[in-house]
Amino acid sequence: MDQPMRDFTDLLLRNGVVSLDQISEATNVARDSDSSLADALIQLGYAEPNAVYAALAKFHKLQFVDLNDVRIEDEVIQLVPESVARENSIIPYKDENDVLHVLVSDPFDLETIEKLRFILNRRVETALAPREAIQEAINRYYGQVEGESADSILQEFTDTQIDFTETAEDGVGGEDEFADEASAPIVRLVGLMIQEAVQLRASDIHVEPFEDRVRIRYRIDGILVERDCPPRRMLGAILSRIKILASMDIAERRRPQDGRIKITVGEKELDLRVSIIPTNHGQSAVMRLLDKDNIKVGVRQLGLSERDYKIFTQTIKRPNGIMLVTGPTGSGKTTTLYAALNAMNRPDRKIITAEDPVEYYLPGINQVEVRHNIGLDFARIIRSMLRQAPNIILVGEMRDTETASMGIQASLTGHLVFSTLHTNDAPSAVTRMVDMGVPGYLVASSVVAVLGQRLVRTICKRCKTQYKPSEAVLREAGIPPEVAERATFAKGKGCGYCQKSGYRGRMGIYELMVVSSRIREMMFQGKSTIQIAEQAIKEGMTTLYCDGIRKTMKGLTTLEEVYRVAKTTEQDQLALKLIFDEFTAEAAST
Repeated sequence: MDQPMRDFTDLLLRNGVVSLDQISEATNVARDSDSSLADALIQLGYAEPNAVYAALAKFHKLQFVDLNDVRIEDEVIQLVPESVARENSIIPYKDENDVLHVLVSDPFDLETIEKLRFILNRRVETALAPREAIQEAINRYYGQVEGESADSILQEFTDTQIDFTETAEDGVGGEDEFADEASAPIVRLVGLMIQEAVQLRASDIHVEPFEDRVRIRYRIDGILVERDCPPRRMLGAILSRIKILASMDIAERRRPQDGRIKITVGEKELDLRVSIIPTNHGQSAVMRLLDKDNIKVGVRQLGLSERDYKIFTQTIKRPNGIMLVTGPTGSGKTTTLYAALNAMNRPDRKIITAEDPVEYYLPGINQVEVRHNIGLDFARIIRSMLRQAPNIILVGEMRDTETASMGIQASLTGHLVFSTLHTNDAPSAVTRMVDMGVPGYLVASSVVAVLGQRLVRTICKRCKTQYKPSEAVLREAGIPPEVAERATFAKGKGCGYCQKSGYRGRMGIYELMVVSSRIREMMFQGKSTIQIAEQAIKEGMTTLYCDGIRKTMKGLTTLEEVYRVAKTTEQDQLALKLIFDEFTAEAAST
C-alpha cells in the first residue's frame, strides 16, 4: 500500500470509521473489482458513505458537503446542463464571487474538472460528496431524464394520433402498426422506464395490461410500487420496443416468450431478463434487472449470526456432501449460493454449475445453462459434469426425483454439491426430498446442512428513530418486558432517501439446520418435520422468526417486516428462549 493510501486508512482508523480487518478485506475487494477503497468500504456495508467521504475530503483538504443538509437554489442548478451533470456525475451547489462550486465523488478526476471549466467558461472549485448522493440530488433537482419527463413523452405520443390498440382475441393491430413517426417517443419512454428503475434500485419492471389502461410497476426492496399508467392504446408499441431490445419475435402474441437485454445505464452494465406471457387483456411483460454488483457479496455480508456464520463457513469447506438453500422465489437463494462459490473460487478448485437460466456470469467458474428444447436438463448436465472431475457442483434447483438422485450420487462419490429447494423452512427439506421419491436413507447419508432464508427490508439509516413498542405488541411478538428493556427498537420516519417508505435495502433472516448424528438417525427412522425441527432447535438452530426478532431487537428491521415474511410456530418458543438468553448475555457484557 503506497503512502497516500496508508495515510487515508490511518485517518479512517483514527476516526473509528472502520476496523483494520475491514480495511484489509475492502482493499482486496477494491483491487479485484478495480474500484477505490472508499467505494469498496461502502459496497461491503462497513461504513456509511458520508463518514467515508468526510474522511476522504479531510485527507485531500477539500470541503465535504452532506446533500441532506443543503438546499441548492434553482438558479445554481440551471448553470450546468442536465446532460453534463448526469454524464459526469457532478452537481453544482453554490455560486459565489464568480466561482461555481461543484460536488464530485472522485477527487482525482481532474479531467472532468478541466472539461467543466472549458464547457462553462468560468472558474470551478470542487467539494466532495458520495456518488450515490450526487445521483439522487441530480434526480431530485433536475427531476427529469434527459430534459423530458414521462408525461411529455406520453403527450408527444398522443399527438401522433395513431391507434396502437392490441386485441387479445384476434391478435391483430397493435405491434404491426409500430410506425416510424411514433417510434421515437416510445424508444425514449422505454429507456426512461429502465433508467428510472435502475435509479430507484428496482429488481424488476412489470408492464401489465388491463381493459382501460397499462399499469407499470417497479419492485423495490421486494415491494411492488406503481409508477406510470400509460393509456391502453400504447401497449402494443411498448411491447414492440421491449421485444426488439430482447431479440424476440414481434409477431408472436399467443405464446410466452423469454429473452435478454444487455444495456448500459450510466456506468452500470445491466442484463435484463425478459418474460412475456399472453393474458386476457393482452401481453404482460416483466423485465428483471440483473446487477452484477449484487453478487459481489462475501459470506460475512449475508447477515448470518455468529453461530450460523461459523457453521456455514465450515460446511462449505467440506470435501463432500449436499448443502441445500431453501426459500420461495425472490428470497435471495442465488445470492447466498454465489457468495459461497465466491468464497471457494480458487485456482486449485474446479467448480461447475447447472443453472436455469444462468443469471450472473462468474469469472473462473464453468457455468452450464439448461436447455430443455434439446434435452439438456439438470440430470443430464450433472451426469456429464461428473466426467469433468469437479471439486464443487452447483445445481440450480432440485425439482424432480432424477435431479435429486443425481445430486445425491455426486455427493456420495466425493463432490461438494450446492443446490436450492422450494420449501417453507429448513427441516421441511428432508420430507420434500422424500416426497420427490428419494429414499430417506440416501437423504440422511448425503445432506450435511440446510439453510432456510427470507429477505426483510432494513430501516432507512437516514430517518431511523428509536421507539418503544407497546406491551400488547411485545406480548404478541413473544418478547418479555425485561428483554425489551435491553433492546433497541427502531423505525424509519420516511425521507427522500427511502422514498418516504422508512426502509432502504434488504437483509436476510436465516435458519441453519446442521444434520447431526441424532438428526440423521431421525431421518433414517422417517420422523416428522416437526420432530426434526424440535431436535434441531435443541441443538442450537435459530428459526426464521427468531432470527427476525433478534434483528428487530438490534434495530435493523421492524416487527412488521418479520411478520410479513415469517410465521411463528409452536417450536419457536424454545428457540426464542435461546435467543433471549443470548441477547441478555450480550447486553450484559457490553
